[in-house]
Amino acid sequence: MEKMMPRFTFHRFWAIVLKEFIQMKRDRVTFGMMVGIPLMQLIIFGFAINSDPKHLPVAIRAADQGPFARTLVAALKNSGYFTLVREAATEADTRRMLQLGEVQFVINIPEDFSRRLLRGERPTVLIEADATDPAAVGPAMSATRALADTVFNRDLPGPLARLRGAEGPVDFRIHAHYNPENITQYNIVPGLMGVVLTMTMVVITALAITRERERGTMENLLATPVRPFEVMAGKILPYIAVGYVQVTLILLAAHFIFHVPMVGSFALLYGVSLSFIAANLAMGITFSTLAKNQLQAVQMAFFFFLPSILLSGFMFPFRGMPEWAQWIGTCLPNTHFLHIARGILLKGNGAAEIAPELWPLLLFLIVAMTVGVKRYRQTLD
Repeated sequence: MEKMMPRFTFHRFWAIVLKEFIQMKRDRVTFGMMVGIPLMQLIIFGFAINSDPKHLPVAIRAADQGPFARTLVAALKNSGYFTLVREAATEADTRRMLQLGEVQFVINIPEDFSRRLLRGERPTVLIEADATDPAAVGPAMSATRALADTVFNRDLPGPLARLRGAEGPVDFRIHAHYNPENITQYNIVPGLMGVVLTMTMVVITALAITRERERGTMENLLATPVRPFEVMAGKILPYIAVGYVQVTLILLAAHFIFHVPMVGSFALLYGVSLSFIAANLAMGITFSTLAKNQLQAVQMAFFFFLPSILLSGFMFPFRGMPEWAQWIGTCLPNTHFLHIARGILLKGNGAAEIAPELWPLLLFLIVAMTVGVKRYRQTLD
């Protein structure tokens, strides 16, 4: 009768444990992702994410330079929510700054501000806001309303105290441009184009090429008279078509389901989308040359996708992040594509207005494509 093996022995158990550690040591990419991704999440969520953005860029258009106007500007700066970066001379300047995204707010102080204030007429101060991202302007607007009641308490002593009034001596009028009703879908749905394209293009490309290499079909394909560049171009082109299908589906849903206003050029948006799709496909090719298997390809794609969604301004206000996080965000193509897509759809921006965001996207495309093609050729050789 065959001797029965003991159900459990520490020796066999420890042998399996050591074997797994050896496998982990050999698969350094996977081990690095296991450590790197949690650290990235910890740093981003712990330091970079801020739902109460402060020090937002503001332009001042002040027709009154009196002491009351200076007190108002100083109080807004001291609130911590506003940082004066520009001065606007005309209404056209304010429109241009808001449309280009150079400032988040424009504060208009009328020329008769001090005189009407001393008369107790509650002069109106117009605050124009770029409300394409409601989460970025909401806390600042709440602070402004609270400031209106107390901003001139020190400047209205004695007999002038009667001017303070229950409603405050100043009437702050807030004009939210591009999204006056603060509808979140107007901000989120256009941004979904960048998020969906980043996720699908990078992952699918990395998996497609890695799968070919795992199955041995890539070598068979290269044994044919087809050149490596033709192989690469032939594999990328179908995914460009898939990317345009995704863009079209999101735009149709945005219009018919979420009723997002679309005031810009669709041709311009589709043209810019080509550069963005190509940039993500180039990143997928690079990951496929670095990954040894499909699991590593997915891990690398997720390592790229995580900061692309969290540091681009899609989920959290971009200007609410610390400066170092904004620098990282500006290196990612999704950040610039979100600004372009929202600018075209919500603001009606043209080629001149999106140019400051377009050239970094094209630069990323060139760099990613160069690295991807070089790594791809090395892998094939």
